[in-house]
Amino acid sequence: MLRKGSIFLSLIALLTLWSASFTVNEAEQVILTQFGRPVGKPITQPGFHFKAPFIQETHSFDRRFLEWDGERNQVPTRDKRFIWVDSYARWRISDPLKFFQRLKDENGAQTRLDDILDGETRNAIASHDLVEVVRSTNRVPSQDESQTAEEQVTLEPIKVGRDRIRSEILAKAKARTEDLGIEILDVRLKRLNYVAEVQQKVFDRMIAERERIAARYRSQGEGEALRIQGQKERELKEISSTAYKTAVEIRGRADAEATDIFATAYNRSADARSFYEFLKTMETFETTVDDSTVLVFSSAGDFYRYLKRSASGPP
Repeated sequence: MLRKGSIFLSLIALLTLWSASFTVNEAEQVILTQFGRPVGKPITQPGFHFKAPFIQETHSFDRRFLEWDGERNQVPTRDKRFIWVDSYARWRISDPLKFFQRLKDENGAQTRLDDILDGETRNAIASHDLVEVVRSTNRVPSQDESQTAEEQVTLEPIKVGRDRIRSEILAKAKARTEDLGIEILDVRLKRLNYVAEVQQKVFDRMIAERERIAARYRSQGEGEALRIQGQKERELKEISSTAYKTAVEIRGRADAEATDIFATAYNRSADARSFYEFLKTMETFETTVDDSTVLVFSSAGDFYRYLKRSASGPP
C-alpha cells in the first residue's frame, strides 16, 4: 500500500509539474489566462516558463509577419469607371494582450482586416480618377521619330498617383487597427483590371490606334514600293535605250562594211555587178512575194528581165 501511494503521489507531482510548465519558441508570444481572464504581462522571451497549474492556460500568438489577401472587388472610381481591385497586405501582432482581448485569434483578425482594408481601399479608389489609380509618375512616353504630331502619344498628367493612394490606404488602416493590437506593415494593390464592358472599349480604342499606325506604315511602304518600281522601270528603259543604241550602231557599222564590200565587188567587174544585182533582186523578190501574189511585170523591170533570162536559159 505504501508503494502504491508513493507511485500515485509521484504521478500527481509529474502531472502538476507538466501543468505548471510551458515553453515559448522564437516565433511565439504567449498570454496567460486564469478562468478566462488575462493575467500578467505577455511573455515574449523564448525559453522555459512556469504558470499556476490547472487554473492558468496559455494562448500563443505568432510573432512573425502575417499575410492578408483580400477578395477581388468591383470598385467605381471618381470618374465613374468600374474596375476590379485585388489587394494584399502584411501585418503583425504588436500587442498580444490587446489582440487577445479584442480579436481572440487570427481568424477574428482576418475578418476584421477584411472590413478595414477592403473599406479603406474602396474609399481611396472612389476618391480618385482612374488615371491616378493606374499610374505612379508623370513619365514621358517614348516617341517614334517617324510619327506625326497627331500620332504621338501624350499622357494626362497626374497629381496623386498610385503610390500615394496606397500610402493613404495604409495610413488610414493603421489608425483603425491601433486599438486592436495589430500593426499593418504594408498594403499593395496586387491587380487592377477593367470590368468587361469598359475593358472592351479600351481594347477597341487600342486596336483602332494600332490599325491607324499600321495603315500609315502600309501607306509609306506602298509609296516606297512605287518609288522603287519607278526607279526600276527608269533604269530598265535606260539599259534598253543604251542597248538599242549600241545595236543600231553595230548594225550600222555592219551595213556600212557590207555596203563597202558590195561596192568593192561591184566595181571590180561587170559579172560581179550583174551577180550583185541579181542577188539583191532575188532578196527583194523573196521578201515581197508569196504563193498568193499575182505579179504584173513591166518589160523594162528587173523582175521581168531576170525571169525572161531564166526561162530562155543561160546566155
